[in-house]
Amino acid sequence: MPSKTDRAGERPGAGCPIRGVLDRIGDQWSLLTLEALETEKKRFNELLREIGDISKQMLSKTLRHLEQDGYIRRTVYPEVPPRVEYELTELGRSFLIPMKALVGWAEQNHSEIIRSRLRHETE
Repeated sequence: MPSKTDRAGERPGAGCPIRGVLDRIGDQWSLLTLEALETEKKRFNELLREIGDISKQMLSKTLRHLEQDGYIRRTVYPEVPPRVEYELTELGRSFLIPMKALVGWAEQNHSEIIRSRLRHETE
């Protein structure tokens, strides 16, 4: 099945680097998954436990997208049963720097954002 495109022959977000990147990593699950892989490689069930309220299906989809975009590496070991581990690539590690800045900004400004939302709800 052909993928959706922005323009003839282009993948979604190919013409706009900001949209193309933020569409993939801008959701809560991608950020939490990248954060969970910051210190060491992990198996699927370890990630599932660490992230918490994510479903197996959503974690699978998130890991697949992060791997497709080059943020993580999936390694399958030829064992019975097969062992699969996920780890950050250099690209994924480089993304942790701006991600942490964004998380820090969100933590610093969370109260102000909540106050603003409450003001607008009462107007």
